[in-house]
Amino acid sequence: MKIIVPQSLTECSARERTLALLDENSARELLGPFDRLVSPHLEKQNIVPQSDDGVVVMKGTRKSHPCCVIAIEGSFQGGGIGEVSGAKIAAAFELALRDVERGKHLDVIVILDTGGVRLQEANYGLLAISEIQQAAVNLQQYVPIVGIIPGRIGSFGGMSITAGLFNALIMTKEARLGLNGPEVIEQEAGIEEVNSRDRKATYLRIGSASRKKNGLIEYLVEDSVEAIQEAVDHARLTKINQRVTSNEEHVNELLYQEVEAFTSSEDEERTNDSRGRTWLEVLSDIDSVQSSRISTVQSGTMTVSGEKFNLLAVTKDAYHRFPRVRNGEFGLLEGYALADVIDQWIAADATKDQKTPIVAVIDVVSQAYGAQEELLGLHQSCAAAVHAYARARLHGHKVIGLVVGKALSAAFLSHGLQADRLLAFDDPYVQVHVMSKQSAAKVTKRSLHELERFTKDVPAMAYDVRSFHKLGATDELIEGISVEHPTEEDVSRVQTLIANQLADLEAGGLVSEHRLNNARAKKITCSFN
Repeated sequence: MKIIVPQSLTECSARERTLALLDENSARELLGPFDRLVSPHLEKQNIVPQSDDGVVVMKGTRKSHPCCVIAIEGSFQGGGIGEVSGAKIAAAFELALRDVERGKHLDVIVILDTGGVRLQEANYGLLAISEIQQAAVNLQQYVPIVGIIPGRIGSFGGMSITAGLFNALIMTKEARLGLNGPEVIEQEAGIEEVNSRDRKATYLRIGSASRKKNGLIEYLVEDSVEAIQEAVDHARLTKINQRVTSNEEHVNELLYQEVEAFTSSEDEERTNDSRGRTWLEVLSDIDSVQSSRISTVQSGTMTVSGEKFNLLAVTKDAYHRFPRVRNGEFGLLEGYALADVIDQWIAADATKDQKTPIVAVIDVVSQAYGAQEELLGLHQSCAAAVHAYARARLHGHKVIGLVVGKALSAAFLSHGLQADRLLAFDDPYVQVHVMSKQSAAKVTKRSLHELERFTKDVPAMAYDVRSFHKLGATDELIEGISVEHPTEEDVSRVQTLIANQLADLEAGGLVSEHRLNNARAKKITCSFN
């Protein structure tokens, strides 16, 4: 039976969109609906699952050239990425990588229609997106990845960061691209910051015309299959992601101009102290801590048994030029500055056989919720940080994350989740999640009581670090530490634990696979069977 595909790509389903980009009769779907690969978490929350979990993966040809097309179905749970759907995308990238390593070149196209992490699976989605991003950077060593954002939902959350990693982006005139949706910004920062009902202002800020003007996408096209096909054929010849590798040109004036300090009475009452700053300082060698080109990204060195480590933290600045980043949030400047520091470390070790390991000290309360940040492309700044961490790993630097405080949302994706190993303090203040409880309740249209109730059956929805540890996401929970006021014994113990993780990695310990192949993760997985 011949399937008639509408001329508007926006009006197509995910499956129709993939077929529209592949040669007729060439498509072969991988893990389609008849494979019944459903999310194990949704029925527990009285949500009907979908048999392909909202992601379509097809291999075929485009103009007789091998091609893999991945499409997210926006009509299912808002295109949210959960454990299964995220695994399908990451696995598709990994299969494509295996093909090109064997000498079989193919094009890779991703159609994004997504709100980001599926909140009903929360931390599973967060982990899945980090693995998608790692696989994308690995694949880009060989072939470009082309992203398409049609005009239905757009691309938001962690998947907007993922889009920022792609070599070329194509958007229709109706499409939107941003890290935070207007409803979430309004919830977190107030209607004075963003009025989510003002659709015109929203489009002017994060719509495709603005993204093209600011250099955040490569192609702005009509919503027609023919126009998008033409853009794809041009974009697939792209070799380098200029948005990531040349980000300094895009934000040079923004990042490094002279900034006057804010001096309001409200600011004077705030403190610059944070757990991230505290632990960076106590772990670092004497006089090694220094600020990057901005005050909130700080680095240092740590020496343990003769082994040198580079340390990196995002900290607070009560006088930050961006008001939405004065309490330790991850903002525009933070992503680019963090990437700049990591790039310097990669260059410094370029000719060395032994690369200096990197320790990410993690205390990030969230990404910035601000209109200005969205206008200027906060998602692309986050993508620069993710790309830098992933690139460091490709160059041989081991990356170990130490969660000392909050580890929330896109900030955690940008600073921490690209780590080979992840340690965390077993402490009530330490939290891991996608967004605040209030915003999660608003987006999922649930009460706070309902969200709390569902965490009993779905640990991935919980905020506490012990639930996150149960998912197999952390390699060790560190107990018995005075987190706020660490003693010399505490510091020595943490340094030893970090060194032990490095030794395991250098001995050939598993990297990302260890999240799946450990007793805690298997115990949860088996409970669904």
